[in-house]
Amino acid sequence: MSLINPNPTSRSKASFKPSSRRAETARIYAHPLPIIFPDPTYTFLGLSLTRPLNPHCTALFDPITRSVWVSNSGDATTLWRRGFFGKGDLSRSEPSWLARQINVRKMKGKGLTSEEITAKRRAERKQFKLDRAKAIAAAAAEAEATFKEEGRVIAPGIAPDGSRIIPSAATWKPTSTLAPSEEAPPDDVPDELQEEIEPIQDLEHLQLSLQEAFFLVWALDCLTVLHPETNEPFTLSEIWGAFQNAHTPSLAPQLDLPSPPRFDNPFLVSYVAYHHYRSLGWVVKSGIKFCVDYLLYKRGPVFQHAEFAIVVIPVYEDPDDQANSPFKLQNAEPFTWSWLSTINRVNSQVQKTLVLSYITIPAASRLPSKVLSSPACFAHYSVREVVLRRFIPARMRD
Repeated sequence: MSLINPNPTSRSKASFKPSSRRAETARIYAHPLPIIFPDPTYTFLGLSLTRPLNPHCTALFDPITRSVWVSNSGDATTLWRRGFFGKGDLSRSEPSWLARQINVRKMKGKGLTSEEITAKRRAERKQFKLDRAKAIAAAAAEAEATFKEEGRVIAPGIAPDGSRIIPSAATWKPTSTLAPSEEAPPDDVPDELQEEIEPIQDLEHLQLSLQEAFFLVWALDCLTVLHPETNEPFTLSEIWGAFQNAHTPSLAPQLDLPSPPRFDNPFLVSYVAYHHYRSLGWVVKSGIKFCVDYLLYKRGPVFQHAEFAIVVIPVYEDPDDQANSPFKLQNAEPFTWSWLSTINRVNSQVQKTLVLSYITIPAASRLPSKVLSSPACFAHYSVREVVLRRFIPARMRD
């Protein structure tokens, strides 16, 4: 049983009526998975005869980047809005490149995407720090000049009427800093000129990790992966072999040449952790930004920040398997306390709880190699969790 519960019984203290924007966001991202289970309309002996709605998306496997590309915009939107799978290759997370281009051309910057809102906030925060630093330097220079000329000491940053000269986060107001080339075009553009503007071609695709793609193929059966050379659909057994071969130490991954199966294949180890937390109801995303393997969201990135940061630590049941392994798994060797303290401090500063997820790799001497011929081998792996919190004496005296 996992130590992390995605559905706590205690409700948040800040319970209030959602705004229209939040209600619209909740409506768009109402489904946690691509497969929709509608309300049963026909039942027989207590069993529902209503079939689930399966989107049946299509993607292309890219062994060089170890990812799966979804080029169809409809499939990309479905996979993102129903479970937050993948990321846009031209965006930070949500594939919003086309929306940003349309916003620049037609909406004249009035409707901002989530990525543009984040960029605007960061620019305003940077400008506030610069304005505050200039005000502090000017106030210090004024106080020093007054002391030299008049011999009296004045409070720096305080005007004669008692108001504050140095701006604060509550009083500072951003100013428009648009360059002339970035200004919005005039509204009085003739209709015939607007019609002559070429439509924008969507150049962005949704990029799925191998773990996300295999979860959609094997666990949900809602994704079809195509061969990068023949464009023919992969079978489950072919995907099983191709995803493992993508991690084979070689200059160019070979799709059709089977590599010797091993229980410590990086794809298998990382997928065990991914499937474990996805099956518990968490939205699992990459945690490379915070020096971890995965981030766990309760509902998704558009609702709140991630609550947990997962570090996957492989543990060999048989030390001989590690000595003879061609893979150099990350965190398989004992790590230093300085490394652990660094990772813990980084995540505690962004209000995330660090979780060490120990994946036990079964011994090859105990199980036959034919077990690795199908995903049934995942039953022989085990997951143990250790929640790590940074000790702060000033806050944790009691």
